[in-house]
Amino acid sequence: MSAEVQFSGAADAAEFPYKAINRGAIASLVFLCLSLPGLMPTFSPMLILTVPGILAGVIALRAISRFPDEYSGSGVAKLGLAGCLLLLVGGLGFHTYTYLTEVPEGYERVAFYKLQSEPNGPDQPTPDALTIDGEAIFLKGYIHPSSGSGMLRQFVLVPDLGTCCFGGDPRSSDMIEVTLPPGEAVRAGLTKRKLAGTFKVNRVPQSKDDFENAMFYKMRVDQYK
Repeated sequence: MSAEVQFSGAADAAEFPYKAINRGAIASLVFLCLSLPGLMPTFSPMLILTVPGILAGVIALRAISRFPDEYSGSGVAKLGLAGCLLLLVGGLGFHTYTYLTEVPEGYERVAFYKLQSEPNGPDQPTPDALTIDGEAIFLKGYIHPSSGSGMLRQFVLVPDLGTCCFGGDPRSSDMIEVTLPPGEAVRAGLTKRKLAGTFKVNRVPQSKDDFENAMFYKMRVDQYK
């Protein structure tokens, strides 16, 4: 009886040999999941994770093809590879289209960094800021938590989440005091905001409660998202 059981087990092992799932196939699927937040504007840089996902998928399929008796997971590798390719192409296309169409007619796109003074230099309005004083601009940024909670008509805009939440007190050139149209408000939070309105440089820096540094800039908003 014992000999029969041993023989049966050996036969089963020969008929159904163990195959390890290729690590590259698993890695490709993991990179796909990690890069999904890249579809959101705030986390768009995470789309770069699709690149190692694509490489891992290709390497996995080659390894499985060369050593079919040792590796399995071709389906997982194909899913990860196809998903990463689709996400990379679709995500880049989506963000490109958004970038090309998000600025309302009559407004000039301005990058927040053009308003920020050099980190090691004096904190003062930049030449670019003085150039667009009084102009209709389109700008993106984050609501600083010290602006308050709930629905806000007035708040302080900062350039990034680091300045917003982890950078201590923002410098004067890192902040814009924003005022929305009468009767309108936006919910406080970590969502990236898109604002279109009139930009002004304060002739005299304005102090604001809960902020250590005075405000160089202000913006009266016409449109926002």
